Amino acid sequence: MKVLAIDDQQLILMSVKKRLTEIGYDVEVADNGEKGIELFDSLEPDLVLVDINMPGMSGLGVVQHIRQTKKSQTPIIIMSGNTDEKVIVDGFDLGIDDYMKKPVSLDEMSARIKRIIGAPEVTPNSKISADTQMLQKHCVGVVIPCYNEEERLSGEEFKKFAHQNLGYHLCFVNDGSTDNTLSVLQELQKENPSNISVYNCEKNGGKAEAVRQGVLHMVKDEQLDYIGYLDADLSTDFRDFDDLVKTLENSNFKIVSGSRISRMGANITKESARKIISMTINMIIQKILGMPFKDTQCGAKIMDREIVTHMFQKKFVTKWLFDVEIFMRMRRFYGKEEAKRLICEQPLKRWIHADGSKLSMKDSVKIVGQLAQIAIKYR
Repeated sequence: MKVLAIDDQQLILMSVKKRLTEIGYDVEVADNGEKGIELFDSLEPDLVLVDINMPGMSGLGVVQHIRQTKKSQTPIIIMSGNTDEKVIVDGFDLGIDDYMKKPVSLDEMSARIKRIIGAPEVTPNSKISADTQMLQKHCVGVVIPCYNEEERLSGEEFKKFAHQNLGYHLCFVNDGSTDNTLSVLQELQKENPSNISVYNCEKNGGKAEAVRQGVLHMVKDEQLDYIGYLDADLSTDFRDFDDLVKTLENSNFKIVSGSRISRMGANITKESARKIISMTINMIIQKILGMPFKDTQCGAKIMDREIVTHMFQKKFVTKWLFDVEIFMRMRRFYGKEEAKRLICEQPLKRWIHADGSKLSMKDSVKIVGQLAQIAIKYR
């Protein structure tokens, strides 16, 4: 039984092909509508699975070609992050058989296909994952800077997240580590090479440059809708990061930044001395920014790819306070009032200070001088 899958995002497309092949379907894929209709003509599939939002010919264009030009009644399922009711109705008016809204699990996708064309007359692959794997609404690139993280890098958590959340790509940036961090990352990549990559910086340039290099590397991948970064110690966990992504998906913000400001019901812990220093630094930062953001330097942020090049093209002035510089660059690029509308500061539900931080108390004192550098550079 033959299935033709059409989607412009490889992270989604390859995951779909892998699962349906494991079940026993013969799967062909196309990464745009034009290629899709060419394959349709030659393959004569039993079912077409197609995305809506693609460059060039859209998914509805593919449906129209199959139903009106080819006069074919081949079953068609749309699987898309587009939840516009008019688009959905247009799809059914054109003759689709089903419409699945992302995020959707591979299990649900498989069940819907079986309902329409039946199960293959072969024994399914026993290696099919028992975990729930979700096809995300958007493709997201996450940069994770690493410097001497050999001892505290939680590889299992990263592998589990990449395995279960299809559409995420984790890019680990080795920032010239002097221990075995690079080897640890390369082993981690082997477990899931389609969703995990390693970008190696031979010399240590500091967190700011590591994140910048990683972000500029990721933006070359056109399938990524959003790009962000996360600390390797997972002091902000993936559940909170995914919440930041959902906020960006459902808003007009360009940046959604995590905030560790304590609030009722949140698990936010810091060392007492660090807490006092952080509060003092935050007050200085607010004065420099002239904007009411309370925790600019939280190590969890997600951005629309549209602004990434503007914010990361030039090197940052400081090695640690690049988050503040991003906010300053937003202010310079858009103007103060527009920047305030485009940045969302979202409280985290969980944030735990992780032992082994590379930022010492002595470094914290230097931050005041670095803030002065930022004020001079951007004001």
